[in-house]
Amino acid sequence: MDVLLIGSTSNLMQKMVDKLDKEKCRIFLLTEEGKEIPSYRRVFETYRFDYNNVCIREIFNSVKPDVTIFFGAYDWNFKWDNVQNTSVSYSSAILNMLMAFAAQQKGKFIYLSSDEVFDGISVNKALEIVNQTEQNPKAQAIAMGEKMCLDYSRMVKGDIIVLRIDHLYGIPTRWEEVQNVCAQMCMEAIDTGEVTIDGDKSIYVEEAEPAVETINHERFTVDMEKQFSPVYVPDAVEYIYQVVAAQSCRQSVYQVSGSKPVSQTEIAELIQQKFKNRSGESSVAIADQTQKGKNSVVLSGFTFMEEFRLRSFNPPEKAVPKLVDYLQKNASRFSKRSDVEESLAGRMKRGFLEVVKALVPFVENMILFIPFFMLNNRTTDSAYFKNLDFYLLYILLFAIVYGQQQAIFSCLLAIAGYCFRQMYQRSGFDVMLDYNTYVWMAQLLILGLVVGYMRDQLRSIREEHAGEIQFLLKQLADLSDINGSNVRVKDVLSDHLLNQNDSMGKIYEITSKLGSYQPVEVLFYAADVLSQIMRSKDVAIYSVANRSYARLFSATSAKARSLGNSVNYTEMTEMYEAISQHRVYINKNMAQEYPLMASAIYEGDELQMILMVWDIPWERMTLGQADMLAITGYLIQDAVLRANRYMAALEQQRYIEGTHILEPEAFEELVSAFMRARSRNLTTCALLNLDTAQLSRQEVNERLGRLVRQTDYLGQDSKGNLHVLLANTDVAGAGFVQQRFQDAGMGCQVEEALAV
Repeated sequence: MDVLLIGSTSNLMQKMVDKLDKEKCRIFLLTEEGKEIPSYRRVFETYRFDYNNVCIREIFNSVKPDVTIFFGAYDWNFKWDNVQNTSVSYSSAILNMLMAFAAQQKGKFIYLSSDEVFDGISVNKALEIVNQTEQNPKAQAIAMGEKMCLDYSRMVKGDIIVLRIDHLYGIPTRWEEVQNVCAQMCMEAIDTGEVTIDGDKSIYVEEAEPAVETINHERFTVDMEKQFSPVYVPDAVEYIYQVVAAQSCRQSVYQVSGSKPVSQTEIAELIQQKFKNRSGESSVAIADQTQKGKNSVVLSGFTFMEEFRLRSFNPPEKAVPKLVDYLQKNASRFSKRSDVEESLAGRMKRGFLEVVKALVPFVENMILFIPFFMLNNRTTDSAYFKNLDFYLLYILLFAIVYGQQQAIFSCLLAIAGYCFRQMYQRSGFDVMLDYNTYVWMAQLLILGLVVGYMRDQLRSIREEHAGEIQFLLKQLADLSDINGSNVRVKDVLSDHLLNQNDSMGKIYEITSKLGSYQPVEVLFYAADVLSQIMRSKDVAIYSVANRSYARLFSATSAKARSLGNSVNYTEMTEMYEAISQHRVYINKNMAQEYPLMASAIYEGDELQMILMVWDIPWERMTLGQADMLAITGYLIQDAVLRANRYMAALEQQRYIEGTHILEPEAFEELVSAFMRARSRNLTTCALLNLDTAQLSRQEVNERLGRLVRQTDYLGQDSKGNLHVLLANTDVAGAGFVQQRFQDAGMGCQVEEALAV
């Protein structure tokens, strides 16, 4: 199974990767984090792109994931300091992923939401559920993500599931993971020596529904003691994986909560116990600072637990002490906020530096004006340089370097310098009335503005081209990364196909050996083939006799025969329910009376064989092994059905006419096959020699038809002697059959083999 994880590094991500790797899934990771953040060792390929990048669709097309998990509310790539901007990017990221998911038209999309979607709910004095006027923008964004997923699911008919996790907490790996009730109470105890209990009432959300749009009073109940139902990260991972592994889900939205709600007081007492000294006194006090109107939400996870038959393995009594121990050892990492507000002095310093940076061109302009002013004054009376306008050169210099803004400022300084120089010989009034003054000013302004405008336009064009080139280079790098990833995937899959023990090539190589056996031997050696592929020494194959019973045909060990020679498979409810739906049965409860795995072979809609595997280590009881058993069953089915069709085609030639007695050639071939299988411990059998000298073959057929089982064989050897081959019967069991024959007036003796 190929799984695409979308999110940032965190404890939840690490546990999810470990779980999927244990289940033999191929894991791909999409994150916005840079290459300075190392990737997980068990991740097959890591893609580092912005969630709004157009390459997201290319990634989906390249990976073609069977399951996509977007961590949503627990993706710390989204920085909620600037909530409004982050909300927009969050919504657009979800939309981009849903479009890419819908384009591939396969797989399952899982969106992880949280209890925060109900952040805007409150209780008035009459204990009535109301909406707060100010809702948390982050909660609105997460709720909008739920609604987008569900709307998209209805629109494209896709398999999109929303998992709303209640108060997720666990061992943190980054500061954002401490922002939950349990971790905050632990850090408060470590930093201040006091645990504060606040809040007024608990609001219970009875069932899972889409994101909050309107308040349905029937869904909520109110409790006077503030409680919550936290989910520990390892438990959350198990819950998520059950949805990943499920072939279908009944609902689109599930609420995932702990085993039972707990109060803040109970959590505080657990924390307080961890700080007790040898004398039994705790260094942490509990302070009750209940705030009226402050409420908590408790999500009911009954629907989810009922459908997937799960339970919590880490209740707060077990998990909170672990959390306290870890935070005590790493208090320096989490005790102070990393997003503290900037001080007044810091803001003033930053503002001053920005002002200085903006004033630098103006200061430079005024400084350079001085030498140009002096040069203009010195060359006014010169016979060689009097026609050279230094002010014009000055304005062109700043128009070319800085653009139109500084060109205007240079013009103003040049005009001021020109007027000041003219006032050496004339009054200011005469200068202002001189027509040449305005012509000269217009000349400078026009030239400065035009050159400055052209410079700004050229700069804008260069920046636009540079941005386009940068975008194309980034696209090229993205395509190169995707192509390199595809090449690595191809190489790994080729190597896997050729060399791995559980590869399709190896499986086909082993199962193809069945074609070299005689048709009557196929089922015996099918058990041996199945044992090799599943790496289990305890394998059994049962042949279905009717709609209720199956007879043991071959087995590789005594343990594989523990159910007996005949089994009523319809009474094995859990196994029968799975194989009747053409699924592989996995013994998740480790019931001793059931095999660890079982599958079935069908011909059309008719159940023909049941494959049972008993000896499998717990770590290999995964969906990967289940898929391998199913594939092996299909390959065995092909050989078995081909052999059955061959035997059916020769049926008239195999039996003595008018009887169920096998001809010598067919019977000797069958006995040889059973004896070879018995020598390899694949089956048990017994051969009886019948004394029927006084009876015709028709009389023998009529008498023995009532005495032998459907799985036993009656045949004649080349010397004309009649024999009965008892399948799955040892010498001790043959004694009972021998006595039954003698009571019917027919003598018989046990033989080791046919006399040639």
